[in-house]
Amino acid sequence: MRIVCLAENTACDERLGSEHGLSLYMEYGGRKLLFDMGQSDLFLRNAGILGIDLSDVDIAVLSHGHYDHGGGLAAFLAVNDRAPVYISRHAFAPHWHGREKYIGLDTTFADHPRLKMIDGETVLDTGITLCRCEDDRLIYPIDAAGLCAERNGMPVPEDFCHEQYLLLEENGKRILFSGCSHRGILNIMHRFHPDILIGGFHYSKIAFGETLAAYTEALARYDTDYYTCHCTGIEQFAFMKPRLGRLAYLSGGTVLEL
Repeated sequence: MRIVCLAENTACDERLGSEHGLSLYMEYGGRKLLFDMGQSDLFLRNAGILGIDLSDVDIAVLSHGHYDHGGGLAAFLAVNDRAPVYISRHAFAPHWHGREKYIGLDTTFADHPRLKMIDGETVLDTGITLCRCEDDRLIYPIDAAGLCAERNGMPVPEDFCHEQYLLLEENGKRILFSGCSHRGILNIMHRFHPDILIGGFHYSKIAFGETLAAYTEALARYDTDYYTCHCTGIEQFAFMKPRLGRLAYLSGGTVLEL
């Protein structure tokens, strides 16, 4: 399996641009997959620099309905005329940061024929499954962190029901991709127990101290290799790294061969 980080908050290749967002490309089982599309067409431009032709992608997935993961949807649909894009049926609901900043998707694409609206666990192909972290699996409370959804025209704290995860299974190993882990990385780990976890932890707003140390200790109890990025936070990653040795950072341009 080959995984390339096309776009992230940082870049390890000086040829590449960076932005607050995430996009991952992978080659697995003879298929080419795209997981998230950043907030613009940057992922597409970076892919060209890295010699990756996104018109060849077979399957695309949006992890949730926020602009920094699905803002590049129009760019992808323009360059790739065949791959289905799998997205939660809740993803196009209004999403806000507070009551002023809209952070949702461009709703003009809500009825696009290439978008496949799903709900619950869905097998896409052999060894390729989209999953959710159901409410009855939550052992830690969800922190909305000021993010809101809209119910009956009124803002309510997000429950992130539009978040989904990509599970790849190969040679007896389970590799799980999570865009932002809004449902709680510890809930996700409790639900899936993956051998490898790739994605953001949503820790960037957590101050250093006992809370982050306790979260890190809880993650260390799993026999999992972690590759994190985006919303984890650079400083939070630096705090966690010596306490969680099986932790690495994915910048734009990083290539993993698993």
